[in-house]
Amino acid sequence: MSSALQHIQSLPTWLIGRVASRGRSLVGDAIAAEGLKLMHHAVLAATAEYGPVAQADLGRRLAIDPKDMVGMLNHLQQAGLVLRTPDPADRRKNAVTVTPKGTTVLARCGRLAASANAELLAPLSPDEQRQLMALLTRVHEAPPPHPRSSARADSTAPSTH
Repeated sequence: MSSALQHIQSLPTWLIGRVASRGRSLVGDAIAAEGLKLMHHAVLAATAEYGPVAQADLGRRLAIDPKDMVGMLNHLQQAGLVLRTPDPADRRKNAVTVTPKGTTVLARCGRLAASANAELLAPLSPDEQRQLMALLTRVHEAPPPHPRSSARADSTAPSTH
């Protein structure tokens, strides 16, 4: 018979969370060489993809609190990676664009992140890596399950982690 802890640690949600944490750590450490954190990298990538983009729209697209977005953009602008200028469509708003230096740093971060992900998946063969990615994509893209009924018989079972 397994312990409650062994049960929890065998749940897919536990394992996925632990692997995700390791992956974030590997990528975070890799891009730190460029002076960026994970969210800076995401903001820079979104700016490159959608820019010029209103600062508020960028925050909504990435689900980042406006105050946090200001801090991240301040960091990226001070590093010379993005530029904020008055939005031509509405001068009360800032439009954010990636600079040429930002494009270069984004490319380097992409290579660093790819290398970190390769390190994460190194225990798997190339075929296993493809299979894992296909399975994770299926789980990620699946429609959300229906809300659980509070009357289910297993409602007293431990929650997933």
